[in-house]
Amino acid sequence: MAGKKKEASLQTSVTNQEQWEEMLATKGLTVVDVYQQWCGPCRAVVSLLRKIKNELGDDLLHFATAEADNIDTLEKYRGKCEPTFLFYGGGELVAVLRGANAPLLQRIIVDELAKEKMVLEQGGERKVIKDDSPLDEERKEEEEAAIQQSENEESLIVPASKSYTVAIIKPDAVAHGKANEIIMKIQDAGFEILAHEERTLTEAEARDFYQHKAAEACFEDLVQFMSSGPSHILVLSQVDSANIVPAWREFIGPVDLEEARREKPESLRAQYGTQTLFNAVHGSEDRDQASRELAFFFPNFRTASVTEQDGEEDRVERTLALIRPDVARENREKILAHIHKSGFTVALQREVMLTEEQVRQFYIQHVEEDYFPALLRSMTSGPVLALALVRNGAVQHWRNILGPADVNKAKEESPECLRAQFSVENESINQLHGSASHEEAEQEINFFFPIEHTLAVIKPDAMERHKEEILDEIRGSGFSVTRLKETVLSKEMAEEFYKEHKEKPFFSQLVEFMSRGPCMMLVLTKENAVEEWRAMMGPTDPDKAKVTSPNSLRARFATDILLNSVHGSSNEQHAEEKIRFIFGDICSEPGLSGDEETDITNLAFLSAKEQSMSADENTGMSSSLTEYEEGDPHNLNPYGPPTEESDDPDH
Repeated sequence: MAGKKKEASLQTSVTNQEQWEEMLATKGLTVVDVYQQWCGPCRAVVSLLRKIKNELGDDLLHFATAEADNIDTLEKYRGKCEPTFLFYGGGELVAVLRGANAPLLQRIIVDELAKEKMVLEQGGERKVIKDDSPLDEERKEEEEAAIQQSENEESLIVPASKSYTVAIIKPDAVAHGKANEIIMKIQDAGFEILAHEERTLTEAEARDFYQHKAAEACFEDLVQFMSSGPSHILVLSQVDSANIVPAWREFIGPVDLEEARREKPESLRAQYGTQTLFNAVHGSEDRDQASRELAFFFPNFRTASVTEQDGEEDRVERTLALIRPDVARENREKILAHIHKSGFTVALQREVMLTEEQVRQFYIQHVEEDYFPALLRSMTSGPVLALALVRNGAVQHWRNILGPADVNKAKEESPECLRAQFSVENESINQLHGSASHEEAEQEINFFFPIEHTLAVIKPDAMERHKEEILDEIRGSGFSVTRLKETVLSKEMAEEFYKEHKEKPFFSQLVEFMSRGPCMMLVLTKENAVEEWRAMMGPTDPDKAKVTSPNSLRARFATDILLNSVHGSSNEQHAEEKIRFIFGDICSEPGLSGDEETDITNLAFLSAKEQSMSADENTGMSSSLTEYEEGDPHNLNPYGPPTEESDDPDH
């Protein structure tokens, strides 16, 4: 109870228009966390606000929470799930922050408080702003797409003279509420934060990130620990440092905590670590590792490494790699080992079977070539492994290690290249593909890994105790929440929603359960969304989930097959039908592609390929892929393969 009273005294609760007007009359700077009743205020920043208040100790700084549902002035903020902070000085709006960005929130508070004090003490002019009405969904999606395109084209560039390193505030420190404190110490020590992201690593991501430690005894424990909760990923730099890596490693201290406490008691690990595995923070070991880790976490982050030889920019980028069926059967693991050894991170991975029509559609400009029958036979003879690879200069580096497209030429001129090493006897088609340019790479990656939409449901059993955790993990896993609403299904709606199971023995129980309390319906969007959400949920039976996918949502939160916390669409068609049922006919809106939009995307892709694709790079597919349906034998799925029981309510 004491904790709650302290939190209440920190932030004044404003729940109606009268209280809102009283708050605006408060002298000084007031930071208002605007929220909606169904989701509550942003609890993640409370510890930061308390720390700022204690450190500044200024009576002119005030904090408040405001429930938009019942305050007329805040009507335009209703129906939005993004955290929003409004800054008021003298009853006037002076700043707005959307999103819970702790370092930026702290900086705005300090800056705006200083400005407000100057106004009050010296009679200066207060700079008032107008927050345009939050965009409707269509305009917002268009704006986000434009921003994303702009970021891709004009990413943050770090000059060669400015070194960088990747820092991770690990799950143990985040769980103990120390992340903001550590971030402030990092800044106080003179490190500049170039990028900052909070995310929860999947088990597969943690395994891939720490692949260089795979031979160590603690590897499995490390993987489980790093995927156990959210981490803060930062890119750090220093103005006057030619090599920030040793400076950062000195600041965090030795890996061994006893040594850190003995030799470096002021280091971050000595202060915040609890044992060697739970040592609070991570730092890149050298420049090469920093570069690989940067590519892993921030694929759109760009560096300008201008060489004396040619002055070309070396940027972190993605490229598409294909391992064709003939060589994938026996040598995929060897090729993947080469990929990792060459400094690439596998950002996306998918195994697919192409139909003859799909091959013909993709290779439309090569259908009349002499080699096409061999190409067609090869590409339809088995599953193709598609990979999105990330690193500095990924496109050119991958093409360099592939070698010449002509197999005979590759063997004669570059016997060490991958196409020479992994050629197939009596086969004229090369077995590995690489994109020809950065632009083509993005087109091909989008083709193999199209942006998808899936329906997710947080069921009644999880709403009371686990809703916030599940929402945090959804966002931490890279999903965009395109649509969201909380609703109580009527029995009629529940029956319609699960109509395909009407003849199943569990149908009446399922309907009764789903209509007994509120659910949260979400449209999740990202590359490969359907598969990734199902992987994140885990098997339908929580007992099976605990064995095969212990980090999945159902393994941790579900009670039994009926009360299994979450629902997810089993395929794109199922997702489209259920999204339309819950949210209406929205698939024609921007960001939610229907058949017509898919066709346009395919035509645009083929047009681009006809202009840029060289005859020696023969690989691809249409966006309507025929999946390789034999489970997940190669652990492509970080939580294990989704179950395919005939009585699974999610199918």
